[in-house]
Amino acid sequence: MSESKQGVIFDLDGVIVDTAVFHYQAWKKLADELGISFDEPANEKLRGIPRRESLLALMGFNPGEEKIREYMDRKNVYYLEMVKTIKSGEMLPGVGNLLAELKSQGYKLALASSSKNARLVLEKLGITPVFEAIVDGNETTKGKPDPELFLKAALKLDVLPSDCLVVEDAESGIAAGIAAGMHTIGVGNPQALARADCIVSRTAQIDSAMVREFLLGDSKSGPDAG
Repeated sequence: MSESKQGVIFDLDGVIVDTAVFHYQAWKKLADELGISFDEPANEKLRGIPRRESLLALMGFNPGEEKIREYMDRKNVYYLEMVKTIKSGEMLPGVGNLLAELKSQGYKLALASSSKNARLVLEKLGITPVFEAIVDGNETTKGKPDPELFLKAALKLDVLPSDCLVVEDAESGIAAGIAAGMHTIGVGNPQALARADCIVSRTAQIDSAMVREFLLGDSKSGPDAG
């Protein structure tokens, strides 16, 4: 394996840390204030989608740019209040070991998240230095399923898209990885992630041997551990 030519690109929410509950609680609080019905199934449809698109989906109509900015800012304030409660090391089980194992094997690691608060979350977790590249919603103009986020991460890593593996928990993220020409591992719901090369029920089930299989081209289907 070439140390400088293979990369693993991680999504943040639901893959490294469970901040999805914070997003749901923040959107729910805003929806309640606006008198809009919003529940967990509705929230599932917002996974991996940028804030503006999420707001429009929640509302069901375009209230105008002034209100869009106001509501997005309000939701973000609620979310940041919850993020502040995250402590160093509070990753999903097994994630810290996986990141350390991949680093020791020479893989280049990137974080690619639609969230504009991704860097703050990484700082709270204390793992910013683990990643050689970080791309978040502040650096992109198109949200998933557009491949822009992942292609920028590959460019920062100086790795060809075909030599990158994406780890995602959202259907839109898997679609973005495929559109970028990358290998994909889905974490979570097998039905929503059916297009992924491989599906696991949790990030801890991934190891360097599985990553190597995909990046060496030995597997395009992989074990379904979900």
